Amino acid sequence: MGMSAPAGGGGRNRSAMSDINVTPLVDVMLVLLIIFMVTAPLIQQGVKVSLPDAKAAPIDAKEKKLVVSLDRTGKVYLGDVEVPFDDLEAKLKANAKAQADKEIYLHADRDLKYGLVVEVMASAQRAGISNVGMVTDPVQRDVATAGK
Repeated sequence: MGMSAPAGGGGRNRSAMSDINVTPLVDVMLVLLIIFMVTAPLIQQGVKVSLPDAKAAPIDAKEKKLVVSLDRTGKVYLGDVEVPFDDLEAKLKANAKAQADKEIYLHADRDLKYGLVVEVMASAQRAGISNVGMVTDPVQRDVATAGK
């Protein structure tokens, strides 16, 4: 007796379902998008410094440079991390970005003593940083004198 397929069509080839369910993927991506939108402004805040006003051309910053900040109380920050003043020179020597660029930006509060700012600049120079950019706020022009 020959073997034959059972009645009822049980021997038909069934193709595997190859559709991908994208709804969970879209849900996860939307949640990640919302999380990044909320956290991105928090990451960029940095140290609160009241910068002096100056009539100067804006810096053409195509790439991020290392920022050294001095707040109103005289605390020194390398990026967003507080650094003891005595360790600043060693930290700048050990920082690969600062050593590669040989350039930093200095945010110094307007109410600080001039001597403290000069000491930070001297520490940067001893660490081998040749260019120290002073960051200021642009001068706000009066609306009445803007056309003159």
